[in-house]
Amino acid sequence: MKLREIAELLEAEVIWGEDLLDKEIKFAGGSDLMSDVLAFGKPGILLLTGLSNTQSVRTADIIEAKAIIYVRGKKPDKDGIELAKIKKIPMLSTKNMMFKTCGILYSHGLLGVSDI
Repeated sequence: MKLREIAELLEAEVIWGEDLLDKEIKFAGGSDLMSDVLAFGKPGILLLTGLSNTQSVRTADIIEAKAIIYVRGKKPDKDGIELAKIKKIPMLSTKNMMFKTCGILYSHGLLGVSDI
């Protein structure tokens, strides 16, 4: 599924990376604990999180995430956006809670990180 399609499903705002929305996303994982993301994340993941500081971008970079979607209407700070630009990690924000976000994506065929 293209990141563009995911953005539409979640009614997400693109914070940065409009030109990167044609990335193919095959699986996702969600957590606000970056230690869990480091433990269970895999390269190519779509990271769903409510942690909107720079650490989420650093973690996404380490695990080679394809994009970050912030849940609960969260948005990263200026430093996070700048780091995402450097690392070329698209950032989106949805008003949906984490549970609903995961449910929408799973019900439309996107696998969870544990399913691959």
